[in-house]
Amino acid sequence: MDISDPKIISLKARVEAAQLEFDQAVTFHEMWKPATYDDALRDRMGVSYATHGYLIVRAALRREMLLALWRLWDRDDRTIAMHRIADALREQDLIAALAEDRAARIGVPGARLEMLSDLSRRAAETIAIIDKYADGTADHAVLKNLRNLRNERLAHHQVQPSAAPRADPTDEQIEAFYQDNSEIVRLLLSLVLAMAYDPKDAGSVFQHYATMFWAGVSGEQTEGHPNYRRRPAQNV
Repeated sequence: MDISDPKIISLKARVEAAQLEFDQAVTFHEMWKPATYDDALRDRMGVSYATHGYLIVRAALRREMLLALWRLWDRDDRTIAMHRIADALREQDLIAALAEDRAARIGVPGARLEMLSDLSRRAAETIAIIDKYADGTADHAVLKNLRNLRNERLAHHQVQPSAAPRADPTDEQIEAFYQDNSEIVRLLLSLVLAMAYDPKDAGSVFQHYATMFWAGVSGEQTEGHPNYRRRPAQNV
């Protein structure tokens, strides 16, 4: 197998699409996270008319983040399809072709074996994270619940009730799933596209934007809101 093999071309296309999709997930995740976990923000919102708008925005951010994360795992062969990426990385000939190409571009004599060892390690790490969510594993329930949520309420609206009760993924499970996907994308970009790109760096930028945005958000019953009116003192 060489670098122009259709399997490698397909793998590169999937990884490029995964980066674009996860970059979207990053923006929604970093805006959603303070709205979910920042106690001071929730206290500022309090019980007010503005709180309804805040809850709508939070729900919309969560929805878009979950849809972006699911698109990484959709099993349609025309999509990114993480299981297809894992299958490709299990092919030693494919990893050897990537190593051969990388070593040739570096131009260092004898670099091929070292490059093969390095890329094989990264491939194994990537497969291990993807396999965490395979059928029969403890974490597969998270992926299954996310798929059900997407199919029944996010991308579609199921009219007929499900045959069995559905459990939505918890915020803690979503966060762990998000972090796993961040690591998968980082490894894939390095392994397949030779890109030193860490989604966490991009996340820190959007985290700063989110901090600046949510810092000014409050309910009209909180001092600082344009419609805040101090309540008259009560006579005792």
